[in-house]
Amino acid sequence: MNIVVLDGYTLNPGDLSWDALSQFGDIEVFEHTEHDQIISRSRDADIILTNKAVITNKVIEHCPKLKYIGVTATGTNVVDMTAASSRNIVVTNVPAYGPDAVAQMVFALILQHSQQVSLHDEAVKQGQWSNARDFCFTLSPLMSLKGKTIGIVGYGDIGQQVATLALAFNMNVIITSGSKKTNLPLNVSWQPLEVLLTQADIVSLHCPLNETTDKLINSQSLGLLKPGALLVNTARGGLIDEDALALALNQHKLFAAVDVLSTEPPAKDNPLLSANNIVITPHIAWATIEARQNLLTIAVNNIEQFLQGKPCHQVN
Repeated sequence: MNIVVLDGYTLNPGDLSWDALSQFGDIEVFEHTEHDQIISRSRDADIILTNKAVITNKVIEHCPKLKYIGVTATGTNVVDMTAASSRNIVVTNVPAYGPDAVAQMVFALILQHSQQVSLHDEAVKQGQWSNARDFCFTLSPLMSLKGKTIGIVGYGDIGQQVATLALAFNMNVIITSGSKKTNLPLNVSWQPLEVLLTQADIVSLHCPLNETTDKLINSQSLGLLKPGALLVNTARGGLIDEDALALALNQHKLFAAVDVLSTEPPAKDNPLLSANNIVITPHIAWATIEARQNLLTIAVNNIEQFLQGKPCHQVN
């Protein structure tokens, strides 16, 4: 088997090992692959692993030996599923490889907002504490999470992990999802999205991006939020109308902390990059070494199961 990894750098920037793939055949790992390089690098592949390199119908047409496409992520929009299926090419993904890592990032962003850690760290290093009259000082209001209400939009593996952490902070938890949930844990309740937005002090997004959820958070839904509420997004950037959010932030109506944007890397004129009251991180919630190792382990197992005639996590 000829195995080609088209864009391995984000999964493995050098702290993991690709050796587990060698049991299946010859491996060629590219850290990055430009769009116009995909065909030349893939044409002799039996197996392709891709994260963001797009496998179009044209690519598939130029890969006569191709039998399997493994997406090293949960989302699979980078593969032309119709073209793959027409050629009987199996496509798999890697679900639920790090819900704990993403939930941890959600609370890193929440705690950054509630405790203003980086603001005060920078002030101390600039000498403001050394020059202070009192033994302590604050540059921004600090907030206790106990008793606050968090609204979780989407209640899959990650949403459930976030709820567990929120309960540990003695927060009230409201969740919403595509269908009403019952038999929820103690102190977790389901509400329609419109009600959740009006009641939550913090809203955290954990739903997939599709036709229904595209720009789910827009000028209308932002208008339902409490003044001073915090919006957290570690799911997909397209869930938010970024122009509408930037306007609300610049009017000081609310706060935001996001790990994802609608286009990544973002255009320099993305309105959120210059907005007030927002913290932005570069899509790193998934990227703990433990989560990436788990992702790689599942991707290897996906190939093994495919070669044994028992494909798992098949998405086409």
